[in-house]
Amino acid sequence: MAVPKKRTSKSKKNLRKNTWKKKVLKRAMRALFIAKLDLNNLQDNVATLEDSNETSS
Repeated sequence: MAVPKKRTSKSKKNLRKNTWKKKVLKRAMRALFIAKLDLNNLQDNVATLEDSNETSS
């Protein structure tokens, strides 16, 4: 006959959930950092293009 597994305690459940949330937060922060970095690089490139166009005209 099948026997049900023991119930996981709240502390273990919360520990696992918090670990997962920390991983997700770390990845989200990294993605945001990379996006901001790319945006700044894009703005710098546009600014240098505008400067070079003004000097060549």
